[in-house]
Amino acid sequence: MTVKTSLEMSKDTSKPEQLITEHIDIWTSAILAKSTSGRGSSKKYELYGIGKLRGLIFDLAVRGKLVTQDSNDEPASKLIERIVTRKLSQVHNDEKIFALPLGWSWVRLEDIADINGGFAFKSSDYTSDGIRVIRISDFDEMGFKNDKVVRYPYSLDLERYKLEEENILMAMTGGTVGKSLLVKALPEPMVVNQRVATIKLIQGIDSTYMNSLIRSELIQSVINEAKNSTNDNISMKSIKNFLIPLPPSSEQRRIVAKVDELMLLCDQLEQQTEASIEAHTTLVEVLLSALTDSADADELAQNWARIAEHFDSLFTTEQSIEALKQTVLQLAVMGKLVPQNPNDEPASVLLERINEVKSKLVKEEGLRTSASKELNADDEYLTQPHGWEWMRLGNLAKFIDYRGKTPTKIESGVRLITAKNIRFGYVDLKPEEFISEDEYTSWMTRGFPKQGDTLFTPEAPLGNAANIDIKGKFALAQRAICFQWHLSEISNFLLLQILAQPFQLQLIDNATGMTATGIKASKLKEIPMIIPPLAEQHRIVAKVDELMAICDQLKEKLKQSQETQVQLTDALVDRALG
Repeated sequence: MTVKTSLEMSKDTSKPEQLITEHIDIWTSAILAKSTSGRGSSKKYELYGIGKLRGLIFDLAVRGKLVTQDSNDEPASKLIERIVTRKLSQVHNDEKIFALPLGWSWVRLEDIADINGGFAFKSSDYTSDGIRVIRISDFDEMGFKNDKVVRYPYSLDLERYKLEEENILMAMTGGTVGKSLLVKALPEPMVVNQRVATIKLIQGIDSTYMNSLIRSELIQSVINEAKNSTNDNISMKSIKNFLIPLPPSSEQRRIVAKVDELMLLCDQLEQQTEASIEAHTTLVEVLLSALTDSADADELAQNWARIAEHFDSLFTTEQSIEALKQTVLQLAVMGKLVPQNPNDEPASVLLERINEVKSKLVKEEGLRTSASKELNADDEYLTQPHGWEWMRLGNLAKFIDYRGKTPTKIESGVRLITAKNIRFGYVDLKPEEFISEDEYTSWMTRGFPKQGDTLFTPEAPLGNAANIDIKGKFALAQRAICFQWHLSEISNFLLLQILAQPFQLQLIDNATGMTATGIKASKLKEIPMIIPPLAEQHRIVAKVDELMAICDQLKEKLKQSQETQVQLTDALVDRALG
């Protein structure tokens, strides 16, 4: 794509609609990764550009920039005189956010609509039959949700709360405050719950235009300002006070038709972009699977060379880069990442040394961490390369575990490392928490973690792990386990193995709990670990470090590209709004 500066775009584009249609590549290229997916969605990305385009269309519509004005249209002032019988609220000049096109008028929402709140139903009184109750969670901009329908015995007292076609619903509280739904059809009689506003427009005001207005930045900014000052709430007074740029009746209809046309374009762009993303994801999955299916390091090198030729076009999303990282880890623990050396000291000799250290710790320090020595074919979840061996986790390390206790936290003192600090592959010192020197002495009675040990989260979240690189003493909180390896030289490879998918699947298979999945220490100790010769471990770790550095470079390049696309998108919006 040829990137244009906002200045160049302002020179070659004179009309807002041209900004929309002539820069499709920019709208569809601004894609951001999601940290978490929304309810009911498995998408790991946000179509930022298309989302901004939808918002821009609404904003242009309510500023009179989306369709041409017709001097023959009856002015909005005449429309208001004809349809409004109540006394109009005053609109001061300093409230008018922008200049209106000829024939438009500023009015307040309460002047052109009846606005009511819902009834305060008690959830304990809901029944399996009766009239349907619409709560905030029962609708979104697409329509009604039918997964958790609630009902209430109907009486005439509820008549004023009944919903009608062409009403607009608006959420007044919570995380979705400001969302709206234009009710085009009622599948059954409905009444509205509290904290949901019902907007019933005076005949002559186009409800679709008004719903577009509510979804525009003009109204949403008012809602955001109100909710930021009232803890995610907007009052009925604020809704009634919305300042409305009202076009002539004929122009309202032309705006609605143009919005529908351009929203259809957005739908098509969204579908095409999502199809392209899914095709790209499938291609990456197939190519990475070819790597893990390689018979040996030589075949892997050939498959890797084919991928390496197209790195810049393959790994262009955060999801694809993370998939590459996980593939590298999986190749590492499968013994396919580096060539084997028949002259390496076999892993069996390494395990003998580990057992010697363990026996000494049992005898001299009363080590209790242990696991079964016996393994059978069913325990082995990876194909064992030549010269590699298996040993259960509980026989490789001492477990330092403070689960079941909670220290008293203070503002400063000895650093406390909690599960929140243990991320996937690294220790994050934020958030910072501390305990006193005295409590550190009385608290840390089960062992002292040190540099080179591995920290692990057995629950919430399950399976994060990182090697300790903290200088100085620190305390270890509950819901965090320290693996103090009997031989520190094995820590780097075993961390890779813990982070790799095969071991993570073992954690899931041995975990318990529905909402907060976790694994008991007794189960964790019994999970087998595959152990290469020590010299091969060092070669594997060095190769992984090299490839992870490439992944980090790809991620930084992606970040810079995303920032550029977002800036271009925002520049287009600013230009269109003038």
